[in-house]
Parts: sequence; structure tokens; C-alpha cells
Amino acid sequence: MALFQWRQGRSRSGGHMDMCDKNYRLYGNAPYKLAVIHGGPGAPGSVATIARRLVSMELGFGVIESLQTQNSVVELIEELHEIFEKNNIEKTVLLGHSWGAWLAWLYAAAYPEQVNKLILVGCGPFEPSYAPSIDQTRKSRLSAEQAAEMDAIFAALNDPGTPDEDARSRLAMLTNVDNYAPIVIPTDEEDCIETDGPALGNIFPETARMRASGELLVLSEHICCPVVAVHGDYDPHPAEGVRLPLSERLHNFHFYLLPRCGHSPWKEQYAMKAFYKIVAKELIQE
Repeated sequence: MALFQWRQGRSRSGGHMDMCDKNYRLYGNAPYKLAVIHGGPGAPGSVATIARRLVSMELGFGVIESLQTQNSVVELIEELHEIFEKNNIEKTVLLGHSWGAWLAWLYAAAYPEQVNKLILVGCGPFEPSYAPSIDQTRKSRLSAEQAAEMDAIFAALNDPGTPDEDARSRLAMLTNVDNYAPIVIPTDEEDCIETDGPALGNIFPETARMRASGELLVLSEHICCPVVAVHGDYDPHPAEGVRLPLSERLHNFHFYLLPRCGHSPWKEQYAMKAFYKIVAKELIQE
């Protein structure tokens, strides 16, 4: 079902799913002006550091962190909407990292009245022609043996019958080449939550099909809020795959390219301060 066929068939007050309260975390006090959306799919807790840091900056609002417990794109959009309704959040800013940037984009297209601004961090490219360069860049930073292992792990993670506990750990080590000068975040281990990897295996392919068909970009017609993209110049996800398509389609779009920075700017030695300065500025402007 196309995204907007589904959206048009659902009333704002009906069709709610029965969901656990543990699919989000709150930081600071209301109003919750910002929602942070993790990547992966399947990396809940990975952006908790951003929420905690922004609250500590005393910008005058709280932060809500989505933990993504559903197994399809539509269900994830609805889960996010249910979290906002449950916490009486009428409008907010969405900050999404990596896959989470796409989810934020999809949500803003489905519920434009709910979103004040989008902040896309380390976003994947919006057009399929840019996608092969991600794998090529990563492999250029790995040995031939490591590159082959990475291919095998990605294939295993997409197989629902394959155990993936060790595979995910090893993949995290291999994809460390996405970073330029990473720093250790002491709270990461306790913040991050284990997930059922095979159960999440259909989410990214579902969105990749939307990119391949052009639907992902067509949704720009439904994005009514300002959009900001923050990208590292060392990120294997090509910056031009975000900057060019969005600058051509959005009236209110701003792009920040951070030097000496990989895929996760808040974990980068040389870019962390600049990243938080940009995010704080964009939030204060709301």
C-alpha cells in the first residue's frame, strides 16, 4: 500500500495500536519540543546521548526519544504518532539519524501538521543512483577479507532464520570505518537496547523500494516545514545524495557539511561541538 493510500484511510482519532510504554523515553520537562529518532533500523538507544546533551544545555524544553518497536514502515510511523498523542505533543521538531532521518521524513509527509522542523543527520541518499557508492566507500577502507565478511553479515541479517547476535557485534566493528575520529560515549552501552534483528529485516528494504520507485522523493510535495540536513564529509553516505535532491525540491532547506566528520557527528572528536551548536541554533529559531 502506498504511504498516502494508507494515511487517507486512517482517522486521527482511530485505529490506535496497543503499545508498550517502553517504546519511548522522556528527558527533561514538557514541553517536548524535540523528538530524536534512532537509525539502524534496529539501533534503539543510539541517539540517547543527543537527547541528554541537549537537555543539559537548558534550552527551555524537553526531548522525547522514540525506540521503534514495530516491524513495518507504516507501523513505525503510527507508533511515533501514538507516542506524540500519548504525551499531548501537538507539534515538535524531529531529529533523525541515518535510517531515522528517513523515518522522520516519512512521518513529516504523513502528518505535516505535527512537525515544526526536520533535522536530518547522516541521512541516506534520496536517489538510488547514489546508493552504490556507500558500499564502495566502505570497502575501500577495509581489507578484501573484511569486505567479504561485511557482505556475508549483511546477507545473514536479512535472513530471518539466521541468528545474529555475534553478527551485529562484528558488523558494528566493521562499519566503524563510517567514522573519522570517533570518541567513546560512556553511556552508550547502557543506553542501547537489544532488538530482534531478523524481525526488523524487512524495514530498510521496504524503504529502499520507495527510494527506487521515486516515492521517497515525491513525498517532498507533502513536506511543509523547514528541513535541515547535517552531514559529515567523511560519511560514506554521499552528502550530494541528500543536498542535491532536497535543494531542488524544497523551498526551505539548509545543508551543513561538517569537515573531518563521519556518520555520527555527536561522536566525532572534531565535529561534536559544531554539531551541537548547529542543532541548538536550529531549535532556538523555532
